[in-house]
Amino acid sequence: MPATDAVALTRALIRCPSVTPDEGGALALLARDLTDAGFECVHVDRGKVSNLFARWGARGHGRTFGFNGHTDVVPPGDEAAWTLPPFGAEEKDGFLYGRGATDMKSGVAAFVAAAIDFVRDTPPDGAIILTITGDEEGEATDGTTALLDYMQAEGEAMSVCLVGEPTCPDHMGEMIKIGRRGSMTAWFTVTGEQGHVAYPHRARNPLPAMVRLLDRLASYQLDEGTAHFDPSTLAVVTIDTGNPATNVIPAQCSATVNIRFNDSHTSAGLGDWLHAEADAVAEAFGVEVDMQIKVSGESFVTPPGPLSDLVAAAVAAETGLQPELSTSGGTSDARFVKDHCPVVEFGLVGKTMHQIDERVEVAQIGQLKSIYSRILRDYFA
Repeated sequence: MPATDAVALTRALIRCPSVTPDEGGALALLARDLTDAGFECVHVDRGKVSNLFARWGARGHGRTFGFNGHTDVVPPGDEAAWTLPPFGAEEKDGFLYGRGATDMKSGVAAFVAAAIDFVRDTPPDGAIILTITGDEEGEATDGTTALLDYMQAEGEAMSVCLVGEPTCPDHMGEMIKIGRRGSMTAWFTVTGEQGHVAYPHRARNPLPAMVRLLDRLASYQLDEGTAHFDPSTLAVVTIDTGNPATNVIPAQCSATVNIRFNDSHTSAGLGDWLHAEADAVAEAFGVEVDMQIKVSGESFVTPPGPLSDLVAAAVAAETGLQPELSTSGGTSDARFVKDHCPVVEFGLVGKTMHQIDERVEVAQIGQLKSIYSRILRDYFA
């Protein structure tokens, strides 16, 4: 039987307009191909989100390799600005263009193709589980979390998991992600009392209080980094007053900060710090400070060991590069998988993800499939 063509599968997936949370036909396409190869497929849908669970091999087997990825994509933006149609999956100069070409339909196609060929050619003594979501680019509340909830309820388990997100900054094979920083956002609203600027003693201006609070937060050094992470960061991302008048002290203003934190912190501890700073400023200025927090994920790291060694060896064998073990970048669904089993991430070069003219080098798709195939062979050897 001929090998599964990962490039053709990537092309077919790109042509599915699966902008979050629309499935766009992508998961149905994968379920068909996986079912034909002997995988048991279950659609695990929650809310408006479609997800796919696929397993080859016996349930509850002691050695189960997992892949995780997503087929949902961000909106294409101004389609007229694209060199080639965002859902056309057309090739030019050795690149395949389309929304999701890099992030991450090529990665999904590569691990699906690798898994199909592996179980057909050398059925392993173990099981392979694929968890593919349609909610990674959105709120991520009904995607991989729904799949993990389903697995727990059904007694399904992965021994280890590889997330196929793009991880390489410039060259194929240069980086594996063994962890991610935590991420949390805080929204502040400072309320004072409106008044005339000529009589400031009759008003309580919320703006100096907000400026003081943001300065205290942005000036504070959270840490100096840890063994696997760079220093944590806090960024002020917006300040809003909405006051068009120059002779009015406004009653209220708001601001938002985002914190990316390493494994020396928890979101709870950082939340306590934010509350203490807000309370101190409120007391000093005689204003009210309201704060709302949303945690997108906690910091985590999978310590270097058997899983990262397995992936690094396969990457080095196929690319000639010894990959760096990194925790850089934003969040991914690995933040959910890490509570289930050891997890690392490896995928393509991600320079064009989310951009106009997102594209992937065609040759890299086959190379990624070869890496994933080698990982499976070595894991089950």
